[in-house]
Amino acid sequence: MRKSLSWIIILLMFLLINTIWDGKKEEAVTVMNRTEDSLLSPNRMLNIAHRGASGHAPEHTMKAYQLAMEIGVDYLEIDLQMTKDGRLVSMHDPDVSRTTDGSGLVSEYTLAELQKLDAGAWYNQNNPDKANKDFVGLKVPTLDEIFEHFGKKANYYIEIKQPSQSPGMISSLLKTLKKYDLLDPNNREGSVIIQSFSEESLQQIHQRAPSIPLIQLKGEAITKKQLEKIKEYASGVGVNAKLVDRKFASMVRDAELLLHVYTVNEKEQMVQLLEWGATGLFTNYPDRLKEVLKEIH
Repeated sequence: MRKSLSWIIILLMFLLINTIWDGKKEEAVTVMNRTEDSLLSPNRMLNIAHRGASGHAPEHTMKAYQLAMEIGVDYLEIDLQMTKDGRLVSMHDPDVSRTTDGSGLVSEYTLAELQKLDAGAWYNQNNPDKANKDFVGLKVPTLDEIFEHFGKKANYYIEIKQPSQSPGMISSLLKTLKKYDLLDPNNREGSVIIQSFSEESLQQIHQRAPSIPLIQLKGEAITKKQLEKIKEYASGVGVNAKLVDRKFASMVRDAELLLHVYTVNEKEQMVQLLEWGATGLFTNYPDRLKEVLKEIH
């Protein structure tokens, strides 16, 4: 009896070890052997419209996003803020004063109040050589409005903030993505990416929606040890161009992570970063990056 029990235990342990090993092998295949069609392929070079085509139109407006789509980008980047009444809107700063004719925090406005502000006239004032009368009176778009307009024709690269700054943002975002069928497993891999400086936010999303690829944003140097930890929940890192050199790019790529770099507006720097191994660039001028990618290929 004892002998039989010992053999059963040994068999169970063998099956358990084999299952774990198979799981690790499957995970490695998922990371390394994505097809060229996948937006997460390490062999792709992604053109990410930073706040839309924000070099040519007011950032985070429908005009900037529409222009980016006409240029033919891989992703529309959307920074999220949350209004007083819990609506998700596209705006980079927590304060409205830089990109509207209002003042104060987004979180102090209801959506109705926020959308009374002019989100386009400032661009004409700051860029008289690119001024366009159609920019006057543009509104701050909601995430719903963006998804309703572009649907699955666009790919979305969404940044979320610290959970403590916007409680409920993660739940609201996931609910909105599901509402527009953007988490359908049949969608193109990588059609939605979520990025954040907050590891806590990304870990929450990884637990609740593990199929969504995540990018850990970093504003300072990263070590190999940190990259190994990031790899447990994210597909890559997003870093300031000032932090990137050939050695750093190689370290990230050797860790089998994607390297997305912000914000790159000059062609010479675009070429250099792509040669070093960047797999995606955030740019205010996606038309310039499109030309660079065409020349490279």
